[in-house]
Amino acid sequence: MSQSRPISQEGMDNLKREWEQLWREVRPKLLEEIAAAAAQGDRSENAEYIYGKRKLREIDKRLRQLDNMVSSSSVVTGGRETGKIVFGARVQLRRADGKEMQVQIVGADEIDPAEGRISMDSPIGKSLMGMPPQGSVEVQTPKGPVCYEIVAVDYP
Repeated sequence: MSQSRPISQEGMDNLKREWEQLWREVRPKLLEEIAAAAAQGDRSENAEYIYGKRKLREIDKRLRQLDNMVSSSSVVTGGRETGKIVFGARVQLRRADGKEMQVQIVGADEIDPAEGRISMDSPIGKSLMGMPPQGSVEVQTPKGPVCYEIVAVDYP
């Protein structure tokens, strides 16, 4: 049996919300469009029918992926009482050049670099996990080590 994947409650809610939208809104509408295209006659040369069926396969594939992600994930909460940076932490970091960034340590199914949501398995995530909520941390990057000062740690 495979190991359970950590996910935040917000991440789990997002996966379930996407599944519900695809199943209850997008898929039924697409089925209606496919039925209307099929009613036009010859399906072998009907681009709307062919495209609709292809899109339906993609939606069904995504629904299976979401089912798998939800069933193989476990919601992780807490962290404040440990005195260490753990899953779910929002960490404010400052480089030596003064540039600051905020990251949140999340599971693989929640990654969004534009929002600062990084995987616990990323170089920064691995370096931060288990560290005290103050001090500095060295992150090994492809361009060499980068040192960050831990400015603040918060848990949503």
